[in-house]
Amino acid sequence: MYWEKEIETMPREELVKLQEQRLQKTLEQAQKTAFYKELFRKNHLDPQKIKTLEDLRNVPPTTKEDLRNHFPYGFLAVPLEEVVRLHSSSGTTGTPTVIYHTAEDLEKWTNQVARCLYMVGVRRGDVFQNMMSYGLFTGGLGMHYGAERIGALTIPIGPGNSKRQIWFMRNFKTTVIHIIPSYALLLASIIKSEGLDPKEDLYLHTLLIGAEPHSEETRRRIEESFGAKAYNSYGLSEMNGPGVAFECVYQEGMHLWEDYYYLEIVNPETLEPCPPGEVGEILLTTLNRDATPIIRYRTRDLAYYYEEPCPCGRTHRRISRIRGRSDDMFIFRGVNIFPIQIEKVLMNIPEVASNYRIILDREDFKDTMKVEVEIKPEFFFGDLLKLERLRERIKAELRSEILVTPEVVLVEPGSLPVSEGKAVRVIDQRKM
Repeated sequence: MYWEKEIETMPREELVKLQEQRLQKTLEQAQKTAFYKELFRKNHLDPQKIKTLEDLRNVPPTTKEDLRNHFPYGFLAVPLEEVVRLHSSSGTTGTPTVIYHTAEDLEKWTNQVARCLYMVGVRRGDVFQNMMSYGLFTGGLGMHYGAERIGALTIPIGPGNSKRQIWFMRNFKTTVIHIIPSYALLLASIIKSEGLDPKEDLYLHTLLIGAEPHSEETRRRIEESFGAKAYNSYGLSEMNGPGVAFECVYQEGMHLWEDYYYLEIVNPETLEPCPPGEVGEILLTTLNRDATPIIRYRTRDLAYYYEEPCPCGRTHRRISRIRGRSDDMFIFRGVNIFPIQIEKVLMNIPEVASNYRIILDREDFKDTMKVEVEIKPEFFFGDLLKLERLRERIKAELRSEILVTPEVVLVEPGSLPVSEGKAVRVIDQRKM
């Protein structure tokens, strides 16, 4: 059940002591970087006086803009000859963020990911098909090395080319896949279109899903489609990549590995701590990485943490699924809306298929929102009166969730653009 039982079940008091010991090493490394040396000087902070996790609140948070503005070496804490790999953010515009790793950093990250995979039942003898991108994006390589560490046969197939994915899954009897949630639903529909049943004609027992926010309803659809468990995960390149937090078999929140990170959840406006159960922004501090220490990083991801212990016996705090991002929120007629809210409503309606998109526009100086929703074939090609009632029901349920009334357009299944990578859900065509 446990990859490292002593660490995973460590009493909270001992875990906090371990964090504070490792924090001293992080602060020591941070003082070797150009960015933090200047940050401490400007804010009259003496890192030697930061002894506890609470003391860390005196340090201003680090942002993605800080990483970009100090490209390429402003956050590097070791001589360049000690660096064996770098990863970069997947953004396509502007200066990328770059994270450096020593060989020891990579070894620790591999162990961290192996711990996640072992927790959800991945074992030696499994066949692990990795459908995530390889390269500068961390998702592919991070999971790859974790699966190999456990001893699973690892297929580094990468994303896309669905028919090839299916061929490999059937011929090599793949038991575990790593996949983006929106692509999982697309792949299930392609498998069915090939005359196959994902439950009967494949060998899957586990799907590892992540890299884009998704609702519990989407997860349930994935599990129903494949007849296998789908485990949510959380990671970001600034914190190595995948493996920051992962669900256990109870699927009630993701255990964030507190021997690797110090977690804070704060109000995004005031940066004051949030109590358990209150949604706020995740701030993370690295505790186990030498090359690129980062202190109080503003992830922009929104979640809450659980106070009660998990029945699995692990003592590392759990965070909720990501509720959205403080920077993918859009404002419509003065209301703050996250795309995940709309997905939650749609995926809970049985007649709705797996694809939708939100189009924002401006007509006569007035914002408009159109939600295009694919409907399953058995419901779309039928009684027009029933379709109109369905449209009104969707509109009412969306209004109840997001407090504004969008235009809802029901469209034929397969008519909206699909992506084998991250789904593009929001198209904002408003011109100010």
